[in-house]
Amino acid sequence: MTTAFVLSGGGSLGAVQVGMLQALAQQGIAPDLLVGTSAGAVNAVWVAQHGMSADSLAGLSRIWTQLRRRDIFPVRPARVLRGLAGRAPAVSTSERLGELVRNNCEIDDLCDATIPVHALATDLLSGQAALISSGSPSEAVRASAAIPGVFPPVWRRGRWLIDGALSAPSGVHHAVHLGATEVYVLPAGVPCALVEAPRSALGVAVHSISFLVQQRLIADLENPLPGAMIHVLPPLCPVTVSAADFSHADELIGRARQASSRWLDEGGPDLPRPARFLSLHDHADAGTPPRDRGLEV
Repeated sequence: MTTAFVLSGGGSLGAVQVGMLQALAQQGIAPDLLVGTSAGAVNAVWVAQHGMSADSLAGLSRIWTQLRRRDIFPVRPARVLRGLAGRAPAVSTSERLGELVRNNCEIDDLCDATIPVHALATDLLSGQAALISSGSPSEAVRASAAIPGVFPPVWRRGRWLIDGALSAPSGVHHAVHLGATEVYVLPAGVPCALVEAPRSALGVAVHSISFLVQQRLIADLENPLPGAMIHVLPPLCPVTVSAADFSHADELIGRARQASSRWLDEGGPDLPRPARFLSLHDHADAGTPPRDRGLEV
C-alpha cells in the first residue's frame, strides 16, 4: 500500500490543511508521497522535510498564524503600474513567498526530502501540467503558486511555469500515476459564505482561483481512477474568510482539526462518493442549508 497526500491550492485557506494534517497524524495516517499545488505545495514541502510529528505540524501552524497578506502578496504602486502598462508580467512579486520557503527549508533540492514530494505547475505556453520533483524547493513553490497576473511566471528548465490550479488533471491523477494506491485529498476549500464579493483585484483573482481548484478536483474525482482508493477530507463549511486574508489562520486550523477528527472517527475514509464533499454551493439564505445553485444568479 502506497499512501499519497494531495494538497490543493487556496491562498490563505491553505491553513485549513494544517488542521487536516494534525487530525490525520493523530490517527497514525502518514504519506509515502506528497503532491502539492500552490499553498498546498508550501505545506507539502514542509511535511516532506519535517514529517508528521506533533512538533513538526505545530511548527507549520506557527508559520501560518504569523503570516499576513503583505508577507505573501506585497503590493507596490510602481509595480502595479508597470504591470498595467505592459512593462511587467504581474502586479506583484513572488520573492517573499520564495523567501518564506527558503527560510523554513533544510534542503536545497526536493530530491533530498525524507518523503518524496512533487509540486504541480502549468506550462504557460502549452497549458500542460508540469510536475516538479527535483531542484530548488523555493523555485518549485513559486512556480506552483504563480497566479496569472498576480505573480510572474517562473522560468525553469526551458519553460515558463504558472499556477498548478490551471492544470488538468489535478494532483489526484498525478499521485496515482506516481504509484499511490491510497490517496487522501486535502482540499483547502472555498470561501462559500462571504458576506460580500472581494473588492480588490488581488482578492478577486485569489478567490476565483480557489473555485477553479475545487472544480478541477470535482471533475477528476467524478472519473474513476482504477487501482486507487480515494478519500476526500471535507473542506470547512461555512467559510467567511477571503482566500487573500491571512489573519484567521489560527481559527481555520482549529476548525479543520476538529472537523477532520470527527470525520475520521465516524468512518469518513470509507464513505462512498467522496466528491460530494466538494459540491459548489452558497449560503445566500441565512438559516438554510447550503445548496447547489447552478446558473442561477
